[in-house]
Amino acid sequence: MTSWLFPPAPAPSLPIFGATERFPVRRILCVGQNYAAHAREMGGDPSRPAPFFFSKPADALVTDGADPTYPLATTDLHHEIELVCAVGEGGAIVGWAVGCDLTRRDLQAAAKAAGRPWDAAKGFDQSAPCGTLTLGTLPDPAAAIRLEVNGVARQTGHLDEMIWNPSEILAKAGELWALQAGDLIFTGTPEGVGPLLAGDRVTATIDGLSSLEFTVRPR
Repeated sequence: MTSWLFPPAPAPSLPIFGATERFPVRRILCVGQNYAAHAREMGGDPSRPAPFFFSKPADALVTDGADPTYPLATTDLHHEIELVCAVGEGGAIVGWAVGCDLTRRDLQAAAKAAGRPWDAAKGFDQSAPCGTLTLGTLPDPAAAIRLEVNGVARQTGHLDEMIWNPSEILAKAGELWALQAGDLIFTGTPEGVGPLLAGDRVTATIDGLSSLEFTVRPR
């Protein structure tokens, strides 16, 4: 029997639509600039370069309707709505959810300017709010994707505007990591990313999936 110096942290997980079981989360991989218009608004190349990835720790998840707290060390927190793929046994996509990649944009800009990693800008506490997982095939590969802040639309688009579709993203990720059951992949965001303030109410939707809603709590 294993003896611990202190109790291990609870395993991160996602609720599953229509089920009592939960999806255990192993790690979170994210794809950058996977919509042409967003690539342009971030100063990138909207052609078809190989996708690039960054990561968030699994315990960055915010689930079950909880509200994330405005993070430390930033005055420029941004929202990025994303389709989330859930990897199951055998390395295949088994489910889908609506996620929001919260970003400390000022820290990201400083890291980019210095040629440094993005970890502090992307992988901070409570940086990955995620909705309920829907198992099976994606209801509509061309579904509308939309994020509102306080009832005002900020990001709108369609999933078929991705530069790399989910199957291609999975294949590319598999060239870099041995994907395993429990991995989540955030697949990129459409244009319109912007700032969030404490007290802002975010509603993120993808047609056919459970919506994601949260309010940014003051720290």
